[in-house]
Amino acid sequence: MPYTAEAPTRRESNEELRARIPGWGADLDPADRPAVPRERFAPEVTGAHWDFPERQEERVPRERSIEHRFLTPVFGTSAPLHGVSGAIRRFAYEKFGEGRAAHWLLLIAGDRVDAVGSHLRSVLTLRPDNPVTETGVVSELRRGGIRSRVGRGRADVKHGWIDPLLIAGFWVFTGIVAVAVVRSIGKR
Repeated sequence: MPYTAEAPTRRESNEELRARIPGWGADLDPADRPAVPRERFAPEVTGAHWDFPERQEERVPRERSIEHRFLTPVFGTSAPLHGVSGAIRRFAYEKFGEGRAAHWLLLIAGDRVDAVGSHLRSVLTLRPDNPVTETGVVSELRRGGIRSRVGRGRADVKHGWIDPLLIAGFWVFTGIVAVAVVRSIGKR
């Protein structure tokens, strides 16, 4: 069980695992593992005074991976889930394990929904975001951004073509909608 001092019980023995998985247990010998002194439970040396850490109070239900029996003893609460993006993220945690692509794709979708919501809130205020200065495009042109990307084997060059669509796409769409609304109001 995680978060306790005792080692978890294994279903298979070392020999069974070695027979089934090639190379399993290569680091079992403590002489081959430099972190061994730090891994042993020695409260007299470390000063640990608990077997299981004191649990943080859970005031509202938190999302957690379905692979874990319970929430970690300490967790963050600075940015609680909210709105549609929160519902998408909760669904990802409730239905899919962290090893599934669907889990991570839903978390990315929740992030995009949250970003669109933030952009919409920004547009509805009297001081909308400035996508030109806030994305760093100006510094790219002044500080040799293009020169640093060409011929250097950088991985981010491969997805560079889609970045303008993801960043500017919302603003272009918002502009088109705003022009359509103004025209329809003008026709009335």
